[in-house]
Amino acid sequence: MKNQNTKDKVFQMFTWTLTNFPSYVCQKEYLKTFTVDGYTWGIRIIRAATEKLYLSIILDSVSGWPPGCGKFANLKFILINQLNPTRNIIKGISHTTFNPRNDHSRAIYASADGFIVNDICIVELHISVYKSDHEKQGESLRNIDNKLVQNTEENFSTKKMISNSPGEVVDFRGIGKVEKDFIPLLEEVCSRYPSLIDSKKKNSKKFTEWAFTALGRVLYFLNIKKVRDMDDDACNHLQTLWEELEICGFDLSWLKPHVQSALDMKTCVEKVFNVKRWEENVITLENDVAVLEKEIKNLTTKMIEAKVNLEITRRDLVQAKEGFEECDLDAQLTYMVNHNS
Repeated sequence: MKNQNTKDKVFQMFTWTLTNFPSYVCQKEYLKTFTVDGYTWGIRIIRAATEKLYLSIILDSVSGWPPGCGKFANLKFILINQLNPTRNIIKGISHTTFNPRNDHSRAIYASADGFIVNDICIVELHISVYKSDHEKQGESLRNIDNKLVQNTEENFSTKKMISNSPGEVVDFRGIGKVEKDFIPLLEEVCSRYPSLIDSKKKNSKKFTEWAFTALGRVLYFLNIKKVRDMDDDACNHLQTLWEELEICGFDLSWLKPHVQSALDMKTCVEKVFNVKRWEENVITLENDVAVLEKEIKNLTTKMIEAKVNLEITRRDLVQAKEGFEECDLDAQLTYMVNHNS
């Protein structure tokens, strides 16, 4: 079990190794309980009696929860392929309120090998539990003065990221003060979606200011950023802003697709830069080939000239040998005629 707890959410990862999990056709049920954020949860896995592996994974709350209690959570179920992790099967349940009256399930159909090895099946559960509006409001009221627009990632580049330091604040529709840069954006969306204002009429002024500041930060991010800006840091920052906004209790169904699209731009940006890099590589190689072809052409010309000169020199050599008598270059020169009697 791994924990990654933060101020606003509790994250835990559980790995459940199911032993004596037969590979033959049968129907079995497995049950396990665990504790997250002080509450006991139960996970049931039901294997259907089918030839291929078919699982129903059910998460439900068990006894001991206070009446009327609910927990807002995101879930991810992962069926591990023990032979090839890249073939893991992932199913998720996002932005759902869990309570003792309901359970939530996902079906997993595994048609490939590797999910059952030596009668062992492995399932991971990732669960993020968020504080309720009531819990968050109480905490926000205590800390709003010095943490309203705190930088959540201190190492973000100020050139790339939106600064979270407070700017000039002005009144927004008489419900609270927010940063001046956010006002035009908030006016536009609140005129189109009046429920944004209506949903905060029963909240305190401080909480309302905090909520509309959180909304303004997301809108401002989407308004000033370009596709090319969506690198790892920008995506992580937007994800943080979005998670902070989600706990404010707004109906964000109209905004969620735009945020998701912006987060998905990381992949698009990577592809664009990859294509550009390959295009640059092609241009470089084409230039190299052109240079080599020119060198080959020059060398070919020089080779032809050398062959012509060789033939001319050979003809000159033949002409030079005409009427030529060989002589011993090492013979001794003399100055007298030797007379023998």
